[in-house]
Amino acid sequence: MAFVFLPLVLVVWYSLHEWNVLADSFNFVGAENYQKLADDPNFPAVLRATAFFSIGLVVLNLGLALLLAVLLNQKLRGTTFFRVLFFSPVVVSLLAWTIVWGFLLQDNGGINGLLDAVGIDGPNWLRSGGTAMASVVIVQVFKNVGLNMVLFLAALQGVPQDLYEAARTDGASPWTIFRRITLPLISPTILLTSIITVVGSLQVFAQISVLTQGGPGTSTTVLVYYLYQQAFQFHAFGYGATLSVVLFLIVLALTVLQWQMRKRWVFHEH
Repeated sequence: MAFVFLPLVLVVWYSLHEWNVLADSFNFVGAENYQKLADDPNFPAVLRATAFFSIGLVVLNLGLALLLAVLLNQKLRGTTFFRVLFFSPVVVSLLAWTIVWGFLLQDNGGINGLLDAVGIDGPNWLRSGGTAMASVVIVQVFKNVGLNMVLFLAALQGVPQDLYEAARTDGASPWTIFRRITLPLISPTILLTSIITVVGSLQVFAQISVLTQGGPGTSTTVLVYYLYQQAFQFHAFGYGATLSVVLFLIVLALTVLQWQMRKRWVFHEH
């Protein structure tokens, strides 16, 4: 427990100080860093970028993972190959994965080369506000969708087959079976994956640093990367600690909210 609570206490303590390593100063300033945060003109844009990234990642990741799991749960030839194919990015080095995608997404990279072959003039994916955020989200989705796919696949294989047979006998449509039987029975796994994905989306740093460096402008400057800029580029460690406290509170609030909502939609929860 000391490895959890002691760092939290220290971060809160540092957030009450103006700490400049280069100037070798560590001065107590009380709530000035929090007032600076409230007056920071860049902070609303950072929160918007963080929200866009997190929502896009969670929706696409969970949706695609569930779709892949449903398809790969069928008794068809070649499903083992595709399971390995979709899971393999999970075990690839994050940095290597991001660097490769950085080359592919350049103005003269592989993706625009393929588009040019069919007569389409592709954009500069990482240097335009809209496409930059979409590109970072998609790169992250492809990196980790295999993990959630495996979790969903395990949950689907645990659903009793006699329930499906009884529903088909009663004339239920595939959509009704999925909505009334499959989703309720795998809802604990949906809760688990949603919490993991939401928390993970708020901690993404390497992809932003390698692909866009928070640009263009602040369009992809999520909260973790802004924290890094303030603390390690501008050497404002006290303000960086303040941003860390805000990030912790956001993660805590979202996790508690999801956990409380489980009583409404998680099967067998009381």
